[in-house]
Amino acid sequence: MKYLLIVLCTISLGLHSQEKQLEPKLENIAWISGTWHGEAFGGITEEIWSAPSGGSMMATFKLINDGKVTFYEIEVIREIENSLILQLKHFGPDLKGWETKDETIDFPLKYITETKVVFEGMTFEKVSKTEMHVYVDVKNEGNVETVKFVYKKKINEVKKINQLITVRKAKTKPVIDGKADEATWTNNFWLPLDQLWLGNAYTKDDFSGRYKLSWSNDALYLLAEIKDDILIDNNADPLVAWWDDDCLEIFIDEDHSGGEHQYNHNAFAYHIALDGNVVDMSTDKKGKLYNSHIASKRITTGNTTIWEVKISLYDDTYKEDQQNTPIKLQPGKVMGFALAYCDNDKSETRENFIGSVHVPGNDKNRGWIDANIFGTLKLEN
Repeated sequence: MKYLLIVLCTISLGLHSQEKQLEPKLENIAWISGTWHGEAFGGITEEIWSAPSGGSMMATFKLINDGKVTFYEIEVIREIENSLILQLKHFGPDLKGWETKDETIDFPLKYITETKVVFEGMTFEKVSKTEMHVYVDVKNEGNVETVKFVYKKKINEVKKINQLITVRKAKTKPVIDGKADEATWTNNFWLPLDQLWLGNAYTKDDFSGRYKLSWSNDALYLLAEIKDDILIDNNADPLVAWWDDDCLEIFIDEDHSGGEHQYNHNAFAYHIALDGNVVDMSTDKKGKLYNSHIASKRITTGNTTIWEVKISLYDDTYKEDQQNTPIKLQPGKVMGFALAYCDNDKSETRENFIGSVHVPGNDKNRGWIDANIFGTLKLEN
């Protein structure tokens, strides 16, 4: 189905008279540049804007429905007569043009502010450095509506390497049975779990922890040894205050990008409960089970618990309630990682939170929000 984008009315967001207007220069709208992704018209949209050069900015746009391109656009914003104009042409999936050879659809500039570029019929709104809203007048079968595109872009910033750990590939994949008797584990070395993130100082009689890591092409493997004199599981419902029960927490930032991940999948914070249920915050801002991401087995003897865990890794394109494919691991891959343990000794809430990474400052309980505090894993053969 073809969508013809034409100028029909001026979009006003009510801030024309409230925000300081800027000169009609490309340098004042350079924030539009970048690769933007969103959803519209029942499909997935991609819009890639170049930085200003040669008196213009150029973009390509495509709409994908059901895995196939519906149409393309070429767009330019160029300087003309001490102003700017946005012009575009449409193309079908076979690159045959919708408009005639010399025809373009033109959007003259109205005004620019620090957060908006308003053309006649199309408005770009800067929400943040990684989010942009575009409002376009659309005519379809005689009806007119303003379509809102919510775009986001990923900024590849270099994350500081923190606690670099090289992880050797398993010659034979571990069996997740809690016994840890494979050569993968016996030939590997222990790493400490000893950084107090929350709570009062503890003694070794109360808690001590250590862990090992390995990997295969389809998963990261973890072996954790926790010595804890009391194990508590107050909540039968795995989605109620799961962080206040004794649990192992695994933090994964698949692409080592760092940044905020509280209610998104820029990174994951998997809480593995004593009964094996796996919980993290979802994009709906509430706890959700992610049992398909983690296979684990726990065996407790006396005050010592062995956790053997297989972790499937997902990138930040992960979508709730859709089929997602775990990524394949290769030598040289770098990822963000941290391990932690919630320790509760007969209290309504956890008493200690012990992590694997030193976190500077007073607020150390930031891993569930901020992937910048994670350590760094590098995979090797």
